Amino acid sequence: MSDRIIEFDKVVAGYSPSLTILNETTLDARRGEITLLIGPNGAGKSTVLKTLFGILVPRSGEVRFEGRVINGRSQRDLLADGIAFVPQGRNLFGTLSVRHNLELGGVTLPRRDLPARIEEVLDRFPRIRERIDNQASTLSGGEQKQLEVGRALLLHPRVLLIDEPSIGLSPKLVADVMAMLRGLADAGTTVLMVEQNVRTALKYSDRALVLEMGRLALDRPSSDLLADPDLNRLFLGGHAAAASGAAA
Repeated sequence: MSDRIIEFDKVVAGYSPSLTILNETTLDARRGEITLLIGPNGAGKSTVLKTLFGILVPRSGEVRFEGRVINGRSQRDLLADGIAFVPQGRNLFGTLSVRHNLELGGVTLPRRDLPARIEEVLDRFPRIRERIDNQASTLSGGEQKQLEVGRALLLHPRVLLIDEPSIGLSPKLVADVMAMLRGLADAGTTVLMVEQNVRTALKYSDRALVLEMGRLALDRPSSDLLADPDLNRLFLGGHAAAASGAAA
């Protein structure tokens, strides 16, 4: 079986007929790795995640999961297939307890399975267990991110999509979140991540895919890219192709 669990093959997608973001985007994510999507604003990073999770439907091209075309599948079906999405920003029910947020995250599970799945999440995140009866809005930023990820893990996803996990977090909490994601990948979960805190994210990821204007401009091991003295230029646009040529 191929290591490529996610594949985009010449995918064209956008938010309206006049606003195309992905321009025949071709890329892949491999099993058990953290793949980091980086590039300038508007390059299509978050659009890749939304297209993969069925929020946007490709106009052309194919999105494949384990070799099967998943264009146009519903988000409920994608969750059942093993793909979970943690979008940018806070996505909790702030007035509800931590427990109730977890229960809502497992609404698609058989009722008999939910208590055991919640216990698995609480074992992974002891701080969340301590706050289980507190309102979600009273949790710190780092605790809220743990809860968001824990809610996604209820479904035992094979692929976790996560958009800007460091937003609003201190450097220490960013490192904690990245270490958590690294642990998930090491345990077999494929992680596809968008993150502006690039240098930190590169330290924990396996591959970096640089997007420019909706196309893949560079695909390199994260460790190689982290050591590149021209790293900062890759996020300003117009330099990824030159960097790729220099590395060849």
